[in-house]
Amino acid sequence: MSSAPPTAATTVPSGMTCLRCDAAWPVETYAAGCPRCASEGQASNLKLTYVSEGRGIRLPPALALGEGATPSVELPALAQMMQLGRLTAKLEWCNPTGSHKDRMSARLIARAVSCDAPLVVAASSGNGGLSIAAYAARAGLPAEIAVTASLVPSYRRAMAAHGARLVEAPDSLARWEHLARRVTEGAFAASNYRLPAIGTDPFGIDGYKTLAAELAGPAQPDLIIVPSARGDLLSGLRLGFEEIGGVMPRLIAVEPFPRLARVMAGEDYRSRFDGRTAQVSIAGETVTFQALAALRATGGLAVPVDDKAARRAQAALAACGLHAELSAAAALAAVEEMARDGCLAGRHVTLVLTGSGLRDPGAHDPATWPHTNERPHAAAPPAMSGFLPPRTETSVQQRDNG
Repeated sequence: MSSAPPTAATTVPSGMTCLRCDAAWPVETYAAGCPRCASEGQASNLKLTYVSEGRGIRLPPALALGEGATPSVELPALAQMMQLGRLTAKLEWCNPTGSHKDRMSARLIARAVSCDAPLVVAASSGNGGLSIAAYAARAGLPAEIAVTASLVPSYRRAMAAHGARLVEAPDSLARWEHLARRVTEGAFAASNYRLPAIGTDPFGIDGYKTLAAELAGPAQPDLIIVPSARGDLLSGLRLGFEEIGGVMPRLIAVEPFPRLARVMAGEDYRSRFDGRTAQVSIAGETVTFQALAALRATGGLAVPVDDKAARRAQAALAACGLHAELSAAAALAAVEEMARDGCLAGRHVTLVLTGSGLRDPGAHDPATWPHTNERPHAAAPPAMSGFLPPRTETSVQQRDNG
């Protein structure tokens, strides 16, 4: 692809602004997202704002391991089959730890260091936890990753190799409860842990603006297909393209069962959307306002892709030389679905292949696939070192579509 607009030098954010109500706030860590929205029973993430103006993206400092500048690969045979003008794949598994998460982790860990955090904690099904473990090791910062029994051995070994401490929780929600307790003790949270879900710290989300910078320019795609759960990558892409200026590409969220699609149709973004999937990296029954806002701002939509369609797409990509994890391969299945009526004829589409199939959780025993039962009140976790008693605080669950 042609060269992207220059990325502005890293700078210090001047403030924060709510994605939902536009309220301005000083630069702090806001556990519940926007304080105004939280007081109204809403749940919205914030974005960083900067004094500097002009073309190009603004970014907070990062602790780099060489992330970014990943290759784009042309897929002409698949483009012709779907009557596209052009189909490219952005190989995010070429980042240092093998996924797009490194763009976010570089800035999350730098933020944790600047806050003098004694510990960084995250809940993960694989890619995110490994990335946090690696960047925390780079910074000399202790890391603790909350996981479930379904975490595949290759991820366990890799996280442990970086010195991270793994805490196994009985289910997905119990991981978030563990993070919440650690945060009250002074830890820095490097992943979402709230209900209703908000998303990751804005410093991390800014890291995904670098992907927008790499895709922007004269050969910019018309549509960008993004595997998505809670919308961190979606939001970062939207914010990056807004700062760069020019034509905004449509962002298409790919999900394993209807969640955002139902919200786009009118359901409350704070609702719970039950489902079972082998697409572990984008599983979960929650969505976020930041994901909804990214789709609305770009004229995008959410496309549900079931596991069967994702496996067919995974095989099609492998036949082109690209072995993507199941969650990433679902992006191709979403394009196939959208292209059926010829509405994408002649368009340039980019697939964000977020992770490699070499560590694909979806290739393992179906009995270990997570069922998205993030219950409002999780059972107490079994006794284990470092796992404290569950808190009793309840989450706001009012119904309003923001």
